[in-house]
Amino acid sequence: MRMINNLKGAKPPKVITDLRDLVKSGADVFGDKPLYFYKENGETKEYSFKLLYDETLYIGTALSKLGLMGKGIAIIGNTHPRYTATYISTVNGGGYIVPVDPELTNDQTAYFMNFAEVEAVFYTDKPTEKINEIKNLLPNVKLFVAIQPKDDFISDEHNMTIDALVEMGKTELDNGYTDYIDYEIVPEKMSAIIFTSGSTGTAKGVMLSTKNLTAAVNASCLSMSYDDRNTFVSVLPPHHTYEMTCGHLALMNIGAQVLINDSLKNALRNFKEFKPNALMLVPLFVETMHKKIWAEIKKKGIEGKLKFAMGFDNALLSVGIDIRKKLFKEIIDAFGGNLKSIVCGGASLSPELIKDFYSFGVTVLEGYGITECAPLVAVNSPGKVRFRSVGQPVRGCTVKIDLTDSEEDTGEILVKGDNVMMGYYKNPEATKEAFTEDGWFRTGDIGRMDKDGYIYITGRKKNVIILSNGKNIYPEEIEEYLIPIEIILEAIVISRENAAGEPTITAIAVPNMELLAGKNDDEIYELIKAEISEVNKKLPSYKQIHQIEIRKEEFERTTSKKIQRFKVK
Repeated sequence: MRMINNLKGAKPPKVITDLRDLVKSGADVFGDKPLYFYKENGETKEYSFKLLYDETLYIGTALSKLGLMGKGIAIIGNTHPRYTATYISTVNGGGYIVPVDPELTNDQTAYFMNFAEVEAVFYTDKPTEKINEIKNLLPNVKLFVAIQPKDDFISDEHNMTIDALVEMGKTELDNGYTDYIDYEIVPEKMSAIIFTSGSTGTAKGVMLSTKNLTAAVNASCLSMSYDDRNTFVSVLPPHHTYEMTCGHLALMNIGAQVLINDSLKNALRNFKEFKPNALMLVPLFVETMHKKIWAEIKKKGIEGKLKFAMGFDNALLSVGIDIRKKLFKEIIDAFGGNLKSIVCGGASLSPELIKDFYSFGVTVLEGYGITECAPLVAVNSPGKVRFRSVGQPVRGCTVKIDLTDSEEDTGEILVKGDNVMMGYYKNPEATKEAFTEDGWFRTGDIGRMDKDGYIYITGRKKNVIILSNGKNIYPEEIEEYLIPIEIILEAIVISRENAAGEPTITAIAVPNMELLAGKNDDEIYELIKAEISEVNKKLPSYKQIHQIEIRKEEFERTTSKKIQRFKVK
């Protein structure tokens, strides 16, 4: 694999005008340099910047010839270079892309595709069976395109392989058919419908324009110190806007290289093989990595030595001496040996976890985004990190706190900018509710801003616990203290009624049975209770946990690894 891993001062990123400019400039500047490395049939393959540009033209031209340019195109499956090419070619032809979660049921998949009025469906290998089972539920779909066709694939007027589609587009383009490349992009036109994850049980179709996507790509690039010397491993699902916008579109704009992770169980192996110097993750992955590090340290019996080394190292760092690479070489080698930074968004991270990674030589940059903002709103930039904060608003994005009926300086986070969505598809009522009368988008997240514009997330408006004394408690604040507890695998905080019928702060914890093997239920409860008692000492009295429930099975999560709270009984 032709990778570049040296990394010092980053080069200024190009500010793109649209996604056509993105792929065209990428091809012009980086040419045959591999953009993607991916594994197929046991072989590692390369996919260059130039090939991406060429294939977006071929796919778009073929769709135009088939009467599908400008239409709704659904795409479903795992990350693949041609997933990205399909996404971009659809948008650049005036159509709208509809990325669908492959973990949805057949009925849900068909419902979303029909609701979005798609006329073509592209799919990778994993959802092949699902697509074959729901074709009869999709009467408006004229074409199904297999990105990774099975051996028994049969082509006909409604079913094609992407190889055949690409060949068709190339032939038509070579013969002078230029309707696709002549299309004039309209920045304000709807370019994507993104169905929210539904972690609260109510998925909506977020309409994003080319202007929204372009603004988010530019903001992502301008907020970070990454360039064409960076190498990443893509591990998050491609139908999520965070992964597509920041983990694919923005990275190709700076000329970075990306290894597509073939499965979660192979992630660490792929880190070692590809040796990335940066990652984009959600908190669950970072927390899992952190717990694995400490579990291995304790297994080797070197916890005391390591903590001493961390204290010694921090003292040296305070006077400008950095020997982290030598002190913690074994830890960093587990991730390939080159890892310098992790961008993380989706939920809060423990400051202690962030400090641990910093001690090891890895800077964790917390950010904040929401699908309706395409998705980036704020991020901690390198050299400007503040613990517990998700950073400052990105370029072109304005944030303020709605202090109406709020406590002190905390309120709902409101956003304005070119990254903010057009609205919810076929849902004018929800669209109206999502904006203030003067045009600010209501995120539904609660937080505050300091004098320097750093944002601190308190919790979700929908999750608020209102105590009998009128105090508002945001469970995410308390959960932040539970996440680092090693004997707790995962936990959430909710409200339960006590014997007097009053709301009571309750922690539901899933034990880490690897560490509690051989313990009975009573012993597990008492151990967790003791840990939570220590947590309560750090909290004001009205935020303390008064009830504990032990849950044997893990919580159901969305594919972005957020706990589906509405399913917790």
